[in-house]
Amino acid sequence: MNRHQFLLAFSCASVLTLSAFTLPNKTLDDRDTPYLTKKFSGGISAVRAETSGGSLTVEGGSGKEARVEMYVHPNNWNGRNNLDKDELEDRLKDYDISIAKEGSTLVATVKRRNNNSNDRATDRWQRSLSISFKFFTPRNVTTDLRTSGGSIHLSALTGNQRFRTSGGSLHLNDIEGSVNGQTSGGSIHADRIRQTESDGGIDLQTSGGSIEATASSGKLRLHTSGGSIKLADLKGDVDAQTSGGSVQGNNIDGDIKASTSGGSVRLANVAGSLDASTSAGSVEVSLTKLGEYVRLNTSAGSIRVNMPLNKGMDLNLSGNRVNLPDNLSRFEGNVEKDRVRGKLNGGGIAVNMTANSGSVSINR
Repeated sequence: MNRHQFLLAFSCASVLTLSAFTLPNKTLDDRDTPYLTKKFSGGISAVRAETSGGSLTVEGGSGKEARVEMYVHPNNWNGRNNLDKDELEDRLKDYDISIAKEGSTLVATVKRRNNNSNDRATDRWQRSLSISFKFFTPRNVTTDLRTSGGSIHLSALTGNQRFRTSGGSLHLNDIEGSVNGQTSGGSIHADRIRQTESDGGIDLQTSGGSIEATASSGKLRLHTSGGSIKLADLKGDVDAQTSGGSVQGNNIDGDIKASTSGGSVRLANVAGSLDASTSAGSVEVSLTKLGEYVRLNTSAGSIRVNMPLNKGMDLNLSGNRVNLPDNLSRFEGNVEKDRVRGKLNGGGIAVNMTANSGSVSINR
């Protein structure tokens, strides 16, 4: 089967909605050149895509038209950086590929065929391809994306976004709506994500990388099992947890829970309730405004806090040494070298700090 016959074969499912397709004139080793481009007319409100060896990208815009680009390359791990056209088209026969418009949804899927039960695993591995898709859509679009071998990029979209990858990073920029994304083998970068009142929040998870979230608002859940977490300019409730790195943040307006089993916690300019803990480092925080509670705990380091002391508080502080401001007034309770318990300004906000093997210092 020649190349033209192959393209007609896998595009027949969408022939009624296909307005145009173009093929590149550049060589196939140019990674910036799409193997196939399809254009679709208006009425697009969703994208659904699934591929096993490539990345997925969705970029929103202001127009009503939509475009899908498909990129095909040999997998890097099979020892080849590029293929000639004949070999590439021969390998594509191992795949069922569909690019279509179903109602108002753009659908692109790739599935590997099992042509012969006697195929050796090494043969299939050596012939494997990385097939990626880029979608260019209107802004008001929801997504449902799956890939087991590539990264996912989303930008300039309004709507609910759901996506999963087992082998790549997640990149999000300028998203308004709910976000639910997971990766088992990459980092997460989120910038300008805004939860609306009617959606389900922002939930991002990775088992093998770091997380960075900036200039975002809403209810954020950021979890990783194998990397650090960096936060900046966030507004709303934040749940940031890692088992293998530090947690750092700056300019957080809202309640925050930050925990790590493998690093320090450093948060600056927090306005809200704070719950921070670590099993293997220090805790250093500054609060510009207190919420309903302050809970800080470390098993292997010290705690250092700067915060307003003009509110009523119930203090419960313990460590190898507890250091309070010299001019602390309106305090009633017990002050010992390693323990402070009592009421400040008549009591009120629960302030609990415990350093099992270090000191606790407030405004020192």
